[in-house]
Amino acid sequence: MIVRYLLAALVAGLIAGALQTAVQHAKVVPLILEAEKYEDGAPAHDHAAGLQLSLASAAQAQETTPDTAPVAAAEEEGGMLFGVNRTVGTLMANLVTGAGFSLLLMAAAVLTGRSITLANGVLWGAAAWLTFQLMPSVGLPPELPGFPAAALFDRQVWWTGTVVATAAALYLIVLRKEPVAKAAGVVLLFAPHVIGAPQPADIASDVPAILAAEFAVATLSAGLLFWIVLGLVMGAINDRWAKTA
Repeated sequence: MIVRYLLAALVAGLIAGALQTAVQHAKVVPLILEAEKYEDGAPAHDHAAGLQLSLASAAQAQETTPDTAPVAAAEEEGGMLFGVNRTVGTLMANLVTGAGFSLLLMAAAVLTGRSITLANGVLWGAAAWLTFQLMPSVGLPPELPGFPAAALFDRQVWWTGTVVATAAALYLIVLRKEPVAKAAGVVLLFAPHVIGAPQPADIASDVPAILAAEFAVATLSAGLLFWIVLGLVMGAINDRWAKTA
């Protein structure tokens, strides 16, 4: 039984990771490339024009702007890690991350005694997205290159605490019936945000705010799709194996 759980988690994680790579390549990567122009000190675009930035124009600008040509050439020739380009590196990272998060989701199901099925897979995925992405992003929104940020260690500590608190809060609110437990869950849910996420001393940036907003929406949307697909695929596999057991 444990082996089946592990296989279901790994298969679901790999499928969700591959799908997320395609979505990120279409919706997220063009925004990162656009922001890198500001980070590299290229001549700033007119901010009025930046307000009308679309994902399609961002991708086209990356191909035609001289300042980004060396970056594109470097990606074609070698890559950022072990000789692979950005897309392949992203795929590899997403496959590993997908498998890891999938195992965590399966472990949560086993520990709580609530199986992941096709019927509740969306709910499991939504809960995981809320835990790992949405609630932490309230204090630490997805960051583009060139955006100021607090010290990495401080952000990691706050992010980890928020994830643990949110997971515990959802357990108490959703799975426990005692009023005291539900009240404690509400307190845990909001506690990290009352404490506050670490913030940089200087928030000035050359990157247009609209670009950061589009990036946050694209990142969170891609993450939601990842978790929903993960829950549905894992639930479908579990249902199929349950019928053949």
